[in-house]
Parts: sequence; C-alpha cells; structure tokens
Amino acid sequence: MDAGVIDLNCDMGEGFGGWSIGADAALMPFVTSANIACGFHAGDPEVMRATVELAHRYGVGVGAHPGFPDLQGFGRRYLALSPAEIEAAVCYQIGALYAFTRSCGVALTHVKPHGALYNFAARDRAAADAIVRATRRFSADLILVGLAGSALVEAAVVAGLPRAGEAFVDRAYAPDGSLRDRRLPGALIDDPAAALNQALEIVQHGQVSTPEGDLPLSADTLCLHGDTPGADRIALAVREGLDAAGVRVRALPEVVAGRGRA
Repeated sequence: MDAGVIDLNCDMGEGFGGWSIGADAALMPFVTSANIACGFHAGDPEVMRATVELAHRYGVGVGAHPGFPDLQGFGRRYLALSPAEIEAAVCYQIGALYAFTRSCGVALTHVKPHGALYNFAARDRAAADAIVRATRRFSADLILVGLAGSALVEAAVVAGLPRAGEAFVDRAYAPDGSLRDRRLPGALIDDPAAALNQALEIVQHGQVSTPEGDLPLSADTLCLHGDTPGADRIALAVREGLDAAGVRVRALPEVVAGRGRA
C-alpha cells in the first residue's frame, strides 16, 4: 500500500546582519525544499548567498520567500500595498534571490510568500493574482506554493502556473482551514511528537484536527518553521517518522510532476 509522497520544506535564511534566526545548518539535512528570505522581511545579501550554498550542499531545492517590506516586524504585519505594489515587490525579491542561485549554479524551483503576505493572499484574490503575475512573468516554470485550498492556489490553477498546496506541521489550524493566529494560545506546535502526528494525519489521512473537529486537508508539501522553538528536534522527528511510516519524502518538482500523472 502506498503510504503517500510529500515534500518537506522550511523557511530559511532569515537572519540579518549580526542577527541569527533559525537553525538552518541543523535543519537542512532533513528537508527537501528551502524557502529563502529575499531581504524584505529578513535576510541580507551574505545570508542569502550562504543559505543558497548550504541548500546546494545538501541537494535541497531552493525557492524564493518574498514578504512585505517589514524588517522590524519580520514580515508578520499586514501592509496595505496595492496589487501593483505587491506584484512589483514579489518580482523584485525573486530577482534578488535569483542573482545568488544563478551565480552559485543552483536552480530556482519555487516561490512561497512569507508571513502576512502569505496569509493575505490566501484569502484575497487580488493579492493572489498579483503574486501569480509576478511569478509567471519571471518564469512560468516556477512552482507557486500557497496554503492548501487557498485563493493563492486557486489563482495559480486558473493562470496555468505550477502550484503546490502547503500544510504545516508546527502550526495549529482554525476550523475554516486558516492557521490559528500566532497571538492565541496553542498556535505553535513545538512538541516533536505532536508535529509528527499532525504530519502523518495530513499525509496518510488527508485531514487535520481543529478545535471543532477534523478538517479535510490535501497537501503537496509540509512546512516547518526554522524559528519555531526546538525546530531541529521537530525536523528530526518528522523526517524520521515519515520515513518509518513509508511516506516518500521527495523534492517539490517531483511531487508536483507526480500529481499531474496521477
């Protein structure tokens, strides 16, 4: 019996200057995709270059992780940008990371918005369309990653852009399928066993638990956050647990291509 196939991704390269955020070196061996900050919410040129090189060393796929221009708020505060401003900001950030992937001889495989931009585009079609336009104009081959079942994924489908629905192993869900607000108790899952349980529930059973019952959820990729407390322990438990359960953890392009053949 096929236990499932999934990509495992992590948001990385989120340090800046003298500030180090996330355990990238400890996490990289366990993931198949790295979403690298592009300088707006986190990251700087040296951090971007080093993270691309680290991903390449482990054979991990590299994607751009564009966010709102909000270093102080780590991109987790909503900014009232117009669709045109969102499109330009996303295109700018993809290009910034591409400069490093190209110079390092690494393929750029995907785009995944960050934080408040990600959550806004999950429900606002105009913002979603702006991100799709920016991604498609840069390259129609880039895979756009968005919250499973969201407006962003729907916009990518309509535009004919490769897309991947994402679910989270270290975040709790609200009954409507959105992520539980980080300001609320229980929003973060920092227990490795609980994170693995949620990962297996999603991959093997196509659902996730919420306070009001189980919610159907189909995903192509699972995310864990590098800045979650104990992220290295979570990554180890999730990867080893998926492998032990017979789940095939594969690179994002392979998962997306396989979905097309299914």
